Order: sequence, then C-alpha cells, then structure tokens
Amino acid sequence: MRLTVLDNGLTVATDAMPSVESASVGLWVGVGTRHERAEQNGLAHLIEHMVFKGTTQRDAAAIAREIEDVGGHMNAYTSREQTAYYAKVLADDLPVAVDLIADILQDSLFDPTELDRERAVIVQEIAQVNDTPDDVIFDHFQTAAFPDQGLGRPVLGTSDVVRALGRQSLVDYVASSYAADSCVLSVAGRVDHDAVVALAAERFAALPTTAEKSTDPARYTGGEIRVDRDLEQLHVILGFRGVSFSDSDFYALQVLSMLYGGGMSSRLFQEVREKRGLAYSIYSFTSAYLDDGLLGVYAGTGPEEVGEVMPVVCDQLRAIPEELDDSELARAVIQLKSSLLMSRESTSARCEQMANHILVHGRLPDMAEIIANLETVDAAAIARVVDRLLAAPPTLAAVGPTGALESYDAVRARLG
Repeated sequence: MRLTVLDNGLTVATDAMPSVESASVGLWVGVGTRHERAEQNGLAHLIEHMVFKGTTQRDAAAIAREIEDVGGHMNAYTSREQTAYYAKVLADDLPVAVDLIADILQDSLFDPTELDRERAVIVQEIAQVNDTPDDVIFDHFQTAAFPDQGLGRPVLGTSDVVRALGRQSLVDYVASSYAADSCVLSVAGRVDHDAVVALAAERFAALPTTAEKSTDPARYTGGEIRVDRDLEQLHVILGFRGVSFSDSDFYALQVLSMLYGGGMSSRLFQEVREKRGLAYSIYSFTSAYLDDGLLGVYAGTGPEEVGEVMPVVCDQLRAIPEELDDSELARAVIQLKSSLLMSRESTSARCEQMANHILVHGRLPDMAEIIANLETVDAAAIARVVDRLLAAPPTLAAVGPTGALESYDAVRARLG
C-alpha cells in the first residue's frame, strides 16, 4: 500500500495486487447524514443519486454506457459519516473509471427536471423501507439511541424533507463539502501508484481545496421507540452505547459481539434459535463512529415468544464475563481474523478498507497491527466492555405487535 497527498489536499492511496486482472477505485468523501441539518435530512443521499443523472459532458445514459462498454460497474452509497462513489473495471480500463467518477463529482448538472424525478424515486425508496419492518427498525433504533441530532436521523431522510430540497441546496452542499481535504481516492488491484497519482492530479484538479462542515458531538441517551403494526412477527433491537473507532476497547467490542451473537456458534444463536426455537433470525452487530458507537441485538420473533427471548438476550450478556472460557474466546477471535484476511482477496474490499481507515485514522491500515489488536483481547477486556455496555441506559426499538413486549423499565431492570 502507498499513499500520496496531492497539492490540493486530495489523498490518493493504492493497494497493489499484481496477480489480479481487475482494479477497484472509489472516491470516499468524509461527509454523510450526520453533517446535515434537520431541514436537510436526506440531502447527502439525494446528491449520491443525482450525480449519476448527467454532467456537462455526459447524460445519464452515457455514464451507464461508458462504464459498461468496458465491462465494468459503478455504484455509490451514503452512510452517516461518509459518501462513496466507486467502480470496478479491468485494470487497463482504470482511467475510464477514474474519469467517470471525476466527472460526476465535479461537473454534475443537477438538472431540475431530473431532480423532480429523482426526488419521487427516493420517496418511493423511503416508502419501501417503511414497509419492510426488519429494515426500518434500524432507523428507529438509531433515532432512539441518538435523538434530535444528525447521527440519529435516517440516511434516506423523510419524504417531506426530500420533497422540499431544491437544486441550490445540492449545489451548495457539494461546493462546501466535496473538497479535496475531506476526500480519499482509493484504488486496489493491478495498478501502478505513480500512474494513479498522475491521473488523479489531472482529473480532480477542480475539487475545492477545503471542506466546510460542522459535526455536532454525538450525544447518546438511550430510550425506546415502539411502532405498533399489524404484523405476524415482532421485530426488536435491544442495544447499548458502544465505542468509537479510536477507543481502546474497539477490538474488544468486536470480539464480544462475535461471541455474543455473531455466528452460528454464538451464544444467542445457540440459545435462542437452536435450543429453544424462538426466532429464525437473531444476531448482534456493532456500529462505530468517529466519536461514539453502538452494539445491538436484532431479533425477529413471534409475540408469544418475545417474552422468553428478551430475558435470554439480557441474561446471556450478563453471563459472558463469568462463563467465558478460552476456547470460546479463541473461536471469536479467529472468526474475525479469518473474515478480515479472506476479504483481502477482493479488490473491492481492500479498496474500501483502505479508504475507511484513512478517513478515520488518517493513515494506511496495518493488517499485522489490526490482527495483533484482535489477538490481545482477553477475558478481562471482554468483562470490561460488558461493564461499559451496562453502565449506560439501553436502547430499545420494536416494530409489530408491541403490546407483547415488556416495558422498557422491565428490560432495563433485567440488565441490572
């Protein structure tokens, strides 16, 4: 891996994989949903859609044709702290992908007619999420954990806000936020670093130099949101305040989540699904941010079963420090190590890992260091993280026949 910062502040990183025939490239921008004001909620995601709708050089059809003419594909996503635009092509066609990404991010028209059409598309996307309970519950969980702040708002925004967003708001946001010093151009595959740097210097010269963005500090509160709906299943997330990317317990929390509910051998999968048959889907997950984080447990279960599921979820977390043995801990660590190392076989994964690490930590990832951090997680670290999780009020989100779910106070009491 190599890294160069251009004169305009753009970071260019490459990860050479000489044995492959392809290259993955993307521009990661260090802005996302949490950088929007309430009246802008959904703006970052709307921009992600609109840049593909035409530039001064290409219309939407031409953008699609040019990437597919070389057998490649191109996409984008918005998260709470980042927006990414990426492509995968054969290595010799990397200049095509870079040119397309540079074009859509520096010369998009944001045509009013296309904007009207795309707002309608996103309103339908929002409706689809709202009609999918095991999807929308994650937005409710985020809102309950971080209420009244950017980190707690949905990435897609709300229908009313999206309908009200005008063209000038998109133009202003891109001009102020899509700046070289907040971007990483990441490339992995059969690539030459110096050639990529030269290409980036030529094609991204029009990026503004300095980003203007404000980020309110995360304010975790916990609490609950219940949405009563006539469904066959009750969808529940019980969660806790986690840790940020830079926290000393970051790796310990990943290991804890793996042994708690991260795989088929995890405590929750074995106890809730295999032994008791209470749920088809149950798992734990972590979400880390620059200044805070979450750990959550999702379960999709019946209203008759939820009364047994919730005590198991609470009891299993509290029992981990007392019952954890060396083999269980070792299995969780090796699962995480294997997942990380297997992902290194993918140009797309390596491209994304590199960009994310640079945006978060300001440097290239060191795989040996990451693995060493995982391997140093011991029982004492797991016990410490469990204590941290239980120290703050929990977060509870539920969608479905919520009357079957015990009260927030009852759940909190189970956690001690």
